[in-house]
Amino acid sequence: MAKRTDTWATALHGADSHDLIRVHGARENNLKDVSIEIPKRRLTVFTGVSGSGKSSLVFDTIAAESQRLINETYSAFVQGFMPTLARPEVDVLEGLTTAIVVDQQRMGADPRSTVGTATDANAMLRILFSRLGNPHIGPPSAYAFNVPSVRASGAITVERGAKKAVKATFTRTGGMCTRCEGRGTVSDIDLTQLYDDSKSIAEGAFTIPGWKSDSFWTVRVYAESGLLDPNKPICKYTKKEMQDFLYREPTKVKVEGVNLTYEGLIPKIQKSFLSKDKEALQPHIRAFVERAVTFTTCPECDGTRLSEGARSSKIKRISIADACAMQISDLAEWVSGIDEPSVAPLLAALRHTLDSFVEIGLGYLSLDRPSGTLSGGEAQRVKMIRHLGSSLTDVTYVFDEPTIGLHPHDIQRMNNLLLRLRDKGNTVLVVEHKPETIAIADHVVDLGPGAGTGGGSVCFEGTVEGLRAGGTITGRHLDDRAALKDTVRAPTGTLEIRGATAHNLQDVDVDIPLGVLAVVTGVAGSGKSSLVHGSIPAGAGVVSVDQSAIRGSRRSNPATYTGLLDPIRKAFAKANGVKPALFSANSEGACPNCNGAGVIYTDLAMMAGVATTCEECEGKRYQASVLDYHLGGRDISEVLAMSVTEAEEFFGAGEAHTPAAHRILNRLADVGLGYLSLGQPLTTLSGGERQRLKLATHMAEKGGVYVLDEPTTGLHLADVEHLLSLLDRLVDSGKSVIVIEHHQAVMAHADWIIDLGPGAGHDGGRIVFEGTPADLVADRSTLTGEHLAAYVGT
Repeated sequence: MAKRTDTWATALHGADSHDLIRVHGARENNLKDVSIEIPKRRLTVFTGVSGSGKSSLVFDTIAAESQRLINETYSAFVQGFMPTLARPEVDVLEGLTTAIVVDQQRMGADPRSTVGTATDANAMLRILFSRLGNPHIGPPSAYAFNVPSVRASGAITVERGAKKAVKATFTRTGGMCTRCEGRGTVSDIDLTQLYDDSKSIAEGAFTIPGWKSDSFWTVRVYAESGLLDPNKPICKYTKKEMQDFLYREPTKVKVEGVNLTYEGLIPKIQKSFLSKDKEALQPHIRAFVERAVTFTTCPECDGTRLSEGARSSKIKRISIADACAMQISDLAEWVSGIDEPSVAPLLAALRHTLDSFVEIGLGYLSLDRPSGTLSGGEAQRVKMIRHLGSSLTDVTYVFDEPTIGLHPHDIQRMNNLLLRLRDKGNTVLVVEHKPETIAIADHVVDLGPGAGTGGGSVCFEGTVEGLRAGGTITGRHLDDRAALKDTVRAPTGTLEIRGATAHNLQDVDVDIPLGVLAVVTGVAGSGKSSLVHGSIPAGAGVVSVDQSAIRGSRRSNPATYTGLLDPIRKAFAKANGVKPALFSANSEGACPNCNGAGVIYTDLAMMAGVATTCEECEGKRYQASVLDYHLGGRDISEVLAMSVTEAEEFFGAGEAHTPAAHRILNRLADVGLGYLSLGQPLTTLSGGERQRLKLATHMAEKGGVYVLDEPTTGLHLADVEHLLSLLDRLVDSGKSVIVIEHHQAVMAHADWIIDLGPGAGHDGGRIVFEGTPADLVADRSTLTGEHLAAYVGT
């Protein structure tokens, strides 16, 4: 055998010297010329208070540049179909590797998107049923609820040589239910909530909020369109008049010489009310939407989304609808029992995908679960599945708080997955607040010292032990532990839930105490959200603040979302004797050059689009004449550039004293958003910031019961204490607070705990403990009890 000389093993090869990712002069968002070196093939955790610049450094700089450079390797033709990315604001980025981003962005909330379609498990199941299903009904598309059946016939002309018309027929078998069009539910608008049919339009038949008889854009379009008789009671309309009234396509009409668009009532309501984020609507409009629209399970497919043919084809007495409705851990077992050599590679791939679900702690989901209903943590773990068995190495994996929505019991499992990815030779970058995950880091980067403009600097780089001794906010709070209360509040009443069976709940009866801080906990998938969101009786005065995404364009900001801009515009108008519309960048006051956007976007096809600051308004979004009007010595653009804390002081006293604005600013500061600027686009907020923004808007409502869904999401250790004092203030003011939470600090601080379990999916859905935190710790009969006892050190 030839002898090998291992001279290369003794001398360091030039290729081995690239063991660092070097970032120099990063200025994206609030970063202040940050320069750091991140070791490759190690687990690096980025910490810091909310808004300190972690995501700006990890996602908007390192991951974004890696993605941009990869996209540039494709041809211009392919790049034209890909998202265009601009180069981040950074001087030097060296040593980058391919970045795979696993973020918290909610998966598509399209009603036809499910866990199965998002992970390719459905695609494999469809192929399996098209090969083995009995009776055989067609190709894989025949089992797809997103594909309608199509039939067509006619003549086609092929323009090649001598033109010739050819008769052709075309058929495609799809699996879509024709009634609900693959959605599983049918929505009905209750017409009695839109108008009183005993009246005519002229008599004020409409009962829609804001539709007054003199409204030029709504009621008068119907009354004066010429298509309807405004003096005829709606109940006496002919069939054609009713069709025009409810469903007519957009039609140009003239009202008092002005060209307007007439549209049927139902599409108009869908566009003006139903297409908007329900959370952003004013309370009385939200109440109207909840009254007027009902969603019911499709009676034809029974919610399976599939046609009768697709449901009739079975393997081992199981149809594809049954398979998708199964809990994934059970489905994995069923697939393992299929032994068919002709589809062996397909079965192996499907088994691997389903086993990955179970391994990552999502075995309690089903493939037909709508992806829009997944929490941020669940969505992130679903995205991880495709990477678990990957053979790729020397890749940079970027995670955004992977422990969100995880019970302390599940965090250890997530930590093991992160370490496995690192041990395969990958660089793992994690943005995280939980001390359990910070503890396993090889390298820690702490950003701060504050949030927003007070952050954006590197406060510490090094080991976890060095962080503890480093004196930064994170280091000081790393070993914080909330103590159990000496005394707990006595309930003032109870909220009764009887026979709850939503999702996996198993006929649960429970009394949730009112007038106290009640925490509902349990492992992920144990039925917490089903109990609280799905079972609390309607009309109980409940204000629910969940983690669903806020819909909003880059023109939306905290000032517009919370309604703060209305009192500010009125205060400016009153002080200057002009109309409020001038102080809206979306209305009369908008800069004519950029239409109030502040920037001008230039689309460069497959190249990154360029956003340049508008030269006319210099990014201020307003006409120059509007900026001549002042309130308390500031113009409207300067007010929108203020942080919540600055604005709270500005509107609290002096010439600019505006009580309505000050009240909203107080609420924003109360939920820990004092660092946000009033004009910051909503699209730049993190998931935790969005939830706290919703909480601030809901705190003005009259409801007596607040339901919060994991309010510690995205909160730094130092901010959890602030949140606990806010919850105490809410309870002490006479409110009842029900919190779905995994954070041990919130559990320890509770007056009453309801623990669900013992497991997830069909192994959960039962109450395993009710009582005070002290009793739970003393009892230690549940997983939560064991972890809480370890947390408080008893």
